[in-house]
Parts: sequence; structure tokens; C-alpha cells
Amino acid sequence: MAFHRNVHRWLAGYAEQLWRTKHEPPVSGPRHVLFALCDHYEPLWGDADDARGRERVERWARTYGETLGEFRDADGRPPRHSFFFPGEQYQPYFLDALGTLARKGFGEVEFHLHHDGDDAAKLTHDLGRYIASYAEHGHLTRAPDGRPRYAFIHGNWCLANCRPDGRYCGVDSELAVLFETGCYADFTFPSAPDSTQPNIVNQIYWPTGDPRSARAHEHGERARVGTVMRDRILMIQGPLALARRRLRVRIESSALTARDPGTPDRIATWIAQDIHVEGRPEWTFVKVHTHGAPEAQAGALLGEPGRALHRELTSRYNDGQKYVLHYVTAREMFNIALAGMQGKSGDPNLFRDYALPPPPIAAC
Repeated sequence: MAFHRNVHRWLAGYAEQLWRTKHEPPVSGPRHVLFALCDHYEPLWGDADDARGRERVERWARTYGETLGEFRDADGRPPRHSFFFPGEQYQPYFLDALGTLARKGFGEVEFHLHHDGDDAAKLTHDLGRYIASYAEHGHLTRAPDGRPRYAFIHGNWCLANCRPDGRYCGVDSELAVLFETGCYADFTFPSAPDSTQPNIVNQIYWPTGDPRSARAHEHGERARVGTVMRDRILMIQGPLALARRRLRVRIESSALTARDPGTPDRIATWIAQDIHVEGRPEWTFVKVHTHGAPEAQAGALLGEPGRALHRELTSRYNDGQKYVLHYVTAREMFNIALAGMQGKSGDPNLFRDYALPPPPIAAC
């Protein structure tokens, strides 16, 4: 069963993380929960035509504020959605519609890509073209020199050609290509039970493998106070655990679906994985993911299951004594992690825009 579900690929890393968490000193004062919902947002999922894709995007633009806008974190912010939009599905209308949500403070657009059989030159060309298109719509943050910067999720989880059969990527040097084209962080994992899941589990870390070699992210150095690597992207993982549900053990990979919404038990498991920058344990990073464009998932995320998720977050995890909740985008999560590594402490709300500013469309 373990081999069937690929648990053997990450069990050792998970055990190491459990041991580390057990021996962490207790946090003094409230724990700040940084919650990011990263969406593999694919309007044309299931070979949908453009008309259906428009309907899907319009539903989000029309109903997000109506259904989720009443919820607020400790900073007075509503749930903030990170739309990792796939470059290969680019249509101007889709990004313009998502721009209405960004202007209202409901989220930001980042970059998602499915590709197969590529080489480094073609990937570099495609990334440059897609990133330029997103930037024309006002999406993506900017470096001080004006260059667009972006967060990344790999389609089919196959970052740096990490699938055993070599499908759905083809570029061993993908980490290097991403960094060279402006990527600041990868949010692909966890991918369990898929075979692409690395053995590093429940961490924010810097990949230390050769960035021009396949699966370079399989080796890494945990992010810690006092250390910043400026020559590579940061890996920000979501919670991964073996969790008990009734009489069986399930793989908790922090994926929100219509059949598996964010219940109180699941939220507690996410937080218990204690993902943080070493030396800053009072800031807990919770990155969950979904495929929110198709109708079933959209219905759950924008309906009662989504509202129940946010009721739990804004009540149980925002009491101001034991927990303080902060809704963050992928960019804001990166900024806060970087601030922690550079010795910042206290209220993480102060560091949402620490290194990378909001994208132009969200700063209007």
C-alpha cells in the first residue's frame, strides 16, 4: 500500500519533521497563522472552450466578494486568493477579469505552467513571453529595476523534470531557468500521493542541488533567521501529513476539493505541521492548494464549504491570545518569510510588502 501511494518517497522526511516539531521549544505568546490559498486556476480545465472558460472566470469575479468578503483577519483583510494562472491558457479577458478581484484586495495573479518535452531554450522563451503578457495586464510584482517577478507552480507537479518517467516537463535545469526569468519562489509542493513528491517535507527551504540538474529541489537547506540565498528561488511547501480519519489513516496533502473541503480537523492538522522559518516559530505558514476554476470546486470554495473554512479560521484561529490570523497572498507569504530570515519579528502584517511590492493592478 505504501508503494502504491508513494508514501515511501517521503516517509523518512516526514518522520524527521515530526521529530523536529516534537523537540521545538514552546512558542511564547500568540502564534501568527499565515494562511495562503494557492489555486492552480485553469479556466479551460477539461478541454473547455473559451465560452465556458469565460463563464468560470466571471463566476469568481462576480461572487467572490459576495460570499467571502464578510470574513476578516486580524488586520481587517478579507480572504486573499492567489490565482496561479496557466500560461498556456492565456486569454486577455481571463486576466482582465481576475484583475477586478486584485483591485478589490481579494487576491493576486501568479504563474502556473503545464509543459512537456521542452528544453531550456524553449522554456526560457515561453516564460519570457507569458510573463510579459501578464505584466501588460498589471499583474505580477516588480523588482526595483522594473523587471516582473513571479511565484511559480508546475503543472502536473513535475518541477525540474522530477517525474520518474520524465513526462510533463523535460527540462532538468528548470530551477535555473525559473530564477533567471524572475521567479522568486516555488509553491508546487506537496504533491503526494503523486510520485513527484520530494523527501523534504513541511519546510520552507533553499534548494541546494545543482540547479541545472533534475530534481535539484530534492536537496535543500532549511530557511532560518540569519541566512538568505540570493542566487536561487525559495521553496515554500504546504502541509503534508499522515492523519487519522475515523478508523483509517489518510494522506493529508492540503488540497481543497469539493469532496474534501477545509474541515476543522483538517485545519488543525495543517497548523500542527508547524511550518516556519527556523528561529521564528511564532510565525506559522499554512499554504493550501486547489483547482478552483471547474464548477464543482468553485461551488465548494465560493459556497458553504468555503464559508465554513473561513468561519473556522476567523474564529478559532483569530482569538488574539493563542492565535492571530493573517490572510496572505503567495507574494506576501514570501515577503514575510524573507523578513523572518533577515531577523524581523513581531507582527508579520508589517512585512507583507517587505521586499516585493504589490503588483501594479493591486496597488491602484
